[in-house]
Amino acid sequence: MTGPPAAPGHGPAPVFPPGPAPVAAPVPRLRRIATPAAVLAGVVGAFAYVGTVDPNEPGHYPVCPLLRFTGIYCPGCGGLRSAHAFAHGDVVAALGSNALAVIGYAAFAVLWALWMVRAAAGRPLRIDLKPVHWWGIGAVLLIFSVVRNLPFGSALAP
Repeated sequence: MTGPPAAPGHGPAPVFPPGPAPVAAPVPRLRRIATPAAVLAGVVGAFAYVGTVDPNEPGHYPVCPLLRFTGIYCPGCGGLRSAHAFAHGDVVAALGSNALAVIGYAAFAVLWALWMVRAAAGRPLRIDLKPVHWWGIGAVLLIFSVVRNLPFGSALAP
């Protein structure tokens, strides 16, 4: 037995029409927070490693290629020393090594907390950065790099 005739070019119609879509079971809270928790574990592990292996001692980490070949500080120069100081609770030294990195740590903490709260509630975290935001971030990084390499911005140099 065949079903009703199909529209031309679409083959035979199904014998049994599809039923209602199955209702998805709610995702347990532990599963919803697993990804933000894993990201936090990775960040804590990275900070623990940098806190243990001192970047102020030569030979533990590679040298910044831009600094090595040009003598110019990039926006990331001093980031490992900043993370090391931050891991030891010395925020002043962390700011002295790379102030922009410390701002990044704070931004990460706020975004991670928001992500965790939304994940626990079953809502996704959506960060919709438009091109103007990316250009703004690039401009801040460029200005930071230029200023920290000028004599009046030596306080920002690592």
